[in-house]
Amino acid sequence: MVRVEHGACPQGARDRVPDPDAPLEASSELPAQRVFRHSVRGQILDALRAALVDGDLVPGELYSAPALGARFGVSATPVREAMQHLALEGAVEVVLNRGFRVLERTPRELRELAEVRALLEVPVMLNLARTVSADQWAALRPRAAATSAAAAAGDVAGYADADRAFHRAVLAMAGNEQLLLVADRLHRRAQWPLPGVPVRRADLVADAAEHSALLEALIARDLVVVESLVREHFAGADL
Repeated sequence: MVRVEHGACPQGARDRVPDPDAPLEASSELPAQRVFRHSVRGQILDALRAALVDGDLVPGELYSAPALGARFGVSATPVREAMQHLALEGAVEVVLNRGFRVLERTPRELRELAEVRALLEVPVMLNLARTVSADQWAALRPRAAATSAAAAAGDVAGYADADRAFHRAVLAMAGNEQLLLVADRLHRRAQWPLPGVPVRRADLVADAAEHSALLEALIARDLVVVESLVREHFAGADL
């Protein structure tokens, strides 16, 4: 399930149509993939981020840059640089002379992230609900539709990207670049899964449906419903 460019899908992944209520499968093996030579480091970073969300990079496991480089068909250097970036984000830790270990998330950490995100985003969204026009909100419907499409396909990493894009588009209405940077960083960390806890297609579909419901409430300027939906969205957020 590792991606080397947006929209790419491993061989056979789209042929699987699992039961909506069944856990989505995640392999502990990273399939061999090759990246294009341009923007190698950026593509490797994107692929590793997708692997973190998919569960292909297993929490607690140790990975070496040369081994991952061999899987991607690149040298160890861009992999090492990308992993060091992930270490700064708090996704992995450096193990001297051995490689990088994927850090394990805890339920408490995810609850705390959801709480901080709610403290940050709820008042912003309520203020925007009072000031942004219905036409501006309606223009975000394709963003909400993208989350629904990824959820219906069971595409965990694709859903994570679409989910962040939706929230970023909403918050961008505030015109505050620092808000976007902080909110996106928190959101990305909240998307790293708990070890041994599978992501279910039905959960993604329900989460995506909340995006569409929120947009309709924003278009209607129904502040009571907006606040309720946003708070519930964070309270039940798995991604």
